[in-house]
Amino acid sequence: MRRTLVRLGLAAVLAAALIGAAALLTWPRSTTPAVPVAARQPVDVLAQRIARTQQQLRAVPGDWPTWAALGAAYLERARVTADPAYYPKAEQAARRSLALRADGNSDALVVLGALANARHDFPAARGHAEKALTVNNHDAEAYGVLADALTQLGDADGATRAVQRMLDLRPGLSAYARASYDLELHGRVSEAESLMRQALDNAVDPHDVAFCRAQLGDLAFGRGDLATAATEYGIALSADPATGTAQHGMARIAAARGDLTGYPGLPPSMSSMVEYALLLSAADRDEEAAAQLDLAAAADRLFTANGGTDRLATAELALAQSRPADAVTAARAEWAVRQHPDVADTLAWALHATGRNAEALPYARHAVAGGARPAVYSYHLGMIHLGLGQHGAARTELESALSTNPHFSPIDVPIARRALAGLPASGGSR
Repeated sequence: MRRTLVRLGLAAVLAAALIGAAALLTWPRSTTPAVPVAARQPVDVLAQRIARTQQQLRAVPGDWPTWAALGAAYLERARVTADPAYYPKAEQAARRSLALRADGNSDALVVLGALANARHDFPAARGHAEKALTVNNHDAEAYGVLADALTQLGDADGATRAVQRMLDLRPGLSAYARASYDLELHGRVSEAESLMRQALDNAVDPHDVAFCRAQLGDLAFGRGDLATAATEYGIALSADPATGTAQHGMARIAAARGDLTGYPGLPPSMSSMVEYALLLSAADRDEEAAAQLDLAAAADRLFTANGGTDRLATAELALAQSRPADAVTAARAEWAVRQHPDVADTLAWALHATGRNAEALPYARHAVAGGARPAVYSYHLGMIHLGLGQHGAARTELESALSTNPHFSPIDVPIARRALAGLPASGGSR
């Protein structure tokens, strides 16, 4: 669905319904205007922060809070650059902080929890967050890490309480971003956009401004508004030209208009490389597509080599390589760990690819059960209904996909339109 979130613990996503979410919209907005990023040259504030922190540690090597801060900065660097090679650096710094101060060091525990979320080790992330909260039960970032982990582990109520507690303690950018995504997952997209704009009001660092703008671009793209999406992505790139999410968003907009030239040069993420490979394959550029899939597999190995595990990405790669049985195996293993809608959708689609539509249907329904209906979820559910001969239900879901976002996929949109055109006029069996 979307998206890589910002700051500590926001590497994972939320899936819980937010208690009293409408009331959150009454939080007073910041009186600080968004940074006028287009009017100034971008500055790598994060690199400067890392350099200052390293200088402080050379002067005072026993400064345990600064070691934790360095770990957090490395983790943020990994997010910004999409480079998991920063994960071991973040871990080393956080563990150095704990070695210097084992008791009462919630800062280092939060970094380790956020790192575990980024590596998709959600049980470990939950453990680190809970330990941090025994040290300081007013640590908003620890609640953020906990919310992310519980969301992925399927504890929706626990995640709701954690994100609400974070909002109570520190209603700033990180909390608003989590709450925004939570609302989006439940189909409350206009409220999600409002909260993301509140997050933007609290953004000063160019990386954070770029993050918020890129998420607003994703929201616009998700409803098929390419013009607004392009504007938001453009502002994000003005704030931080290296923003991978915005670069990817621009490439997707170009692809929706028949232009694939936006993909070469994107930051090396598995999702963008697999997406590009599928587009190349659809354009009968098979050798180029195979090369992209090889790069995607290398990115997966790099993630694993730096302590990560992403069976969902493994499943998506297997599907792109026409290995649906392997995709089912990987998606099932991921589902055993986390019951996020994206995992349910991927498992359903992998089962569909093996012809097991009856088995796929409950997972496809689970993907939309929380209220979110991005176009791709509806498309997959519609095609599964079609495979079962349930023509009325297939028509409903395919029409929903195309009305939600008529540009959701240059490959799948034509398939959806052809499928609709071939359905009986009466709707047939439901």
